[in-house]
Amino acid sequence: MNIEQIYTGCLAQGAYYITSNGEAAIIDPLREIQPYINRIEKDHVKLKFVFETHFHADFVSGHIDLSKKTGAPIVYGPTANPEFDAIIATDNQEFQIGNIKIRVLHTPGHTVESSCYLLIDEQGKETALFSGDTLFLGDVGRPDLAQKAASMTQEELAGMLYTSIYTKILPLADDITVYPAHGAGSACGKNMMKETIDSLGNQKRMNYALNQPNKEAFITAVLDGLLPPPAYFGMNVAMNKKGYKSFDEVMKKGFVALDAIEFESLADTTDALILDTRSADVFAKGFIPSSVNIGIKGDFAPWVGALIGDVEQNILLVCEDGMEEESITRLARVGFDNVLGYLKGGVKTWIDANKEIDTVNRITAKQFEAEFKPKESVVFDIRKESEYTAEHIDEAYNKPLSFINEWINNIDTDQHFYIHCQGGYRSMIGASILQARGIRNFSEVEGGFKEIANTSIPKTDFVCQSKMMSV
Repeated sequence: MNIEQIYTGCLAQGAYYITSNGEAAIIDPLREIQPYINRIEKDHVKLKFVFETHFHADFVSGHIDLSKKTGAPIVYGPTANPEFDAIIATDNQEFQIGNIKIRVLHTPGHTVESSCYLLIDEQGKETALFSGDTLFLGDVGRPDLAQKAASMTQEELAGMLYTSIYTKILPLADDITVYPAHGAGSACGKNMMKETIDSLGNQKRMNYALNQPNKEAFITAVLDGLLPPPAYFGMNVAMNKKGYKSFDEVMKKGFVALDAIEFESLADTTDALILDTRSADVFAKGFIPSSVNIGIKGDFAPWVGALIGDVEQNILLVCEDGMEEESITRLARVGFDNVLGYLKGGVKTWIDANKEIDTVNRITAKQFEAEFKPKESVVFDIRKESEYTAEHIDEAYNKPLSFINEWINNIDTDQHFYIHCQGGYRSMIGASILQARGIRNFSEVEGGFKEIANTSIPKTDFVCQSKMMSV
C-alpha cells in the first residue's frame, strides 16, 4: 500500500493518490488530469475509483475528465446529487482497492453531502482518514457556504458539523493519520496549520473545534470571525455538481498566440479583461493600459477568483515567456475557462508595435519615509485585518484587498494617498485595479510593511477602531 499527498501550494489543496496490489484510487483530483494518468501508467496500476469528499467551492475538480478517460467511477457520499453518472455511497459503505478498503463516513456540516474516507489497511487496521473539508489541521470546515443550497442556516449546518465530528471522527483511534483537503491559506477555513499531515490524536489535543464543552460552544467558536466567502465559490460548486468543459478544450481555446494588432482588436471588441501575470516588480515598469496584475508566482488562482469573481469573464493574457500554459491551467483550476488568447512575446511585442504603455507610481520605503507627514498623509494598508492589528502605521486605514470592489467607490480622487501590503504582491494588484478604474492619485510602496518596518515612520499595534475597514 502507498499513500501520496499531491499538494498544490497556490490553492493550499491536497489531492491523494493511493495504490494497493495493482489498483489505485484518487481523492479530490485537480482539474488538469494528465499528471494523474501519467502516474497511473508509470506505476502499471488500474484506477478503480475517483473519490470526491464533497462539491468543492474553491476549485474545479478533475473528477469528470478523469472518469471519462480512465473508466473509473466517481464516488460521492450520501445525499449528493450530481448531474452526471456517479456512485452515491451509503454511510459506512466500503470500497475495495487491491488489498485495502476505503469506508465512507458521512460527515455533513461543511456541506450536506460532505464525507470523509477511512482507509483500512491489509491487516484490517483503520490507518488513515481523508477528511476533506470536514476536518482540517487546526480547524474544521466553515459551515456557511452551503446555506442557500441546503435551505439551512449556518447555525444549523454548524450543529450538523458538530454531530459529525463528535460522533464519527473523535471516536476513531489517536494513531490514525489525518489527510485534509486544504491547509493554511485556503478560504475554506480560518485557523489552519501550515502542516498538511498530522495524527488524529494531536488534533484531538490542539484543535480548538475538537475541544468545545458542548454543541452551543462549538457553533459559536466555529462561526466566530468568518469572513464573507469569495464571489466565485458558488460558481465552482455549480461546475463541480453540473459538469464543465473538458480541460483539453479549455487549453485549446486559450492557448492561442496573438500579435499586437489581434490582441488590441480583441480587447476593443470584446469585454475581455487584460490579465497580466508577470511579477509586481516587472509590471510596475510598463504594462498595457487597464491591465490587472495578479502575479503567477503567488496566490494567483485564489486572488483571480476573489477579485474577478465571475468565472464567465473573458480574459486576455500577458505573461512572461513560457508561462502561458501555466497561467491558463491555474485559471481553469478555479473555473475561469474563457481565456481568448495571449500576447505572443509579451509586453515587448506591444512596445515594438508602438502601442501605449502605462506605469505605476511605485516608491521605495525610504522615499515613503521622506514624504510621510504624520497626521496628514493618507495611507491605505490593504493587508488582512489580522495583519493590520498586529502592527501598522499610525493613522493608516485598513482596507483589505479582498474588499477593494467595495471600498474603491468611496475614494477621494482629489487627495493623494499611499497604498501598501506586506511585501508588494497584493499592493500591486490593488494599484493595477485602481488605475484600471481611472484612479491615479496614489503611490504604491515597494516592499510593503516588511520594508516600512525598518523606517522611522510611527507605528502601533493598537487597533484604532475608527480606522478599521468596516465591511
